[in-house]
Amino acid sequence: MSKVNNQTKSTSVITDEVLVNKIYEFREHKVMLDSDLAELYGVETKRLEPV
Repeated sequence: MSKVNNQTKSTSVITDEVLVNKIYEFREHKVMLDSDLAELYGVETKRLEPV
């Protein structure tokens, strides 16, 4: 018997302008703050895997 997942996924549309404004250039590299990335994925900052 298979288990049914009752969680619903929420999707939202993010405009290009909003996303581009969250990208910064630092020493010739494009970066995003971990807090902005966590907000984008809808998770807490501590849930992001270290790179």
